[in-house]
Amino acid sequence: MNHMIRIPTKNDRLILRVAKGHFATSHSHINYYIDVTTQKTRLSEAKEVAKELVRTYQSTTIVDTVLCLDGTQVIGTCIADELTQDGFRNMNAHQTIYVITPEITSGSQLILRDNLAPMVRDKHVLILAASISTGYTVQAAIEAVQYYGGMVAGLSAIFSTCHEYMGYPVSAIFDPSTLPDYASYDSRSCPMCKAGQHIEALVNSFGYSKL
Repeated sequence: MNHMIRIPTKNDRLILRVAKGHFATSHSHINYYIDVTTQKTRLSEAKEVAKELVRTYQSTTIVDTVLCLDGTQVIGTCIADELTQDGFRNMNAHQTIYVITPEITSGSQLILRDNLAPMVRDKHVLILAASISTGYTVQAAIEAVQYYGGMVAGLSAIFSTCHEYMGYPVSAIFDPSTLPDYASYDSRSCPMCKAGQHIEALVNSFGYSKL
């Protein structure tokens, strides 16, 4: 793995770690690997991520359920905690929030078992992802929420290449301005492949595996 670049933010407790190169995901080839491991697993960083993201939902959005993708359950729990704190003006009338994770089938579809489906049905669901780039996983999450009778309250991510997706605003700590040369390509038309640049690692929400 190439040397990691540390990108600071206005919050000195949050830093984005990235490596530039040629990486392959299940859907595309990308020129940056974005490492959000510590934000997802270290409680202190997860809390800081949650504090930044909930600003969007302070007093204008009802959130009944947080649907966690890409292993973001720790952040999702911190978001729920922030939104239900005493003195925090929460639009949620019940003052409690479900934090759930969908099951992903071999065909990349998201499903909810019968015991979890009621936590989405007729609920306002915040979809939380580690990153939003190609949008395949988030699209599947939106379709799943709608299929199970829920309403999408918003999209949140640590890193996103867009400010809006499928008509829903995206709240992210790191956006396109953070990595202006970030690019994602279809594997069949990847310019790095055409230039003979070898793939350095396979990457997904769990991390990376060097080749």
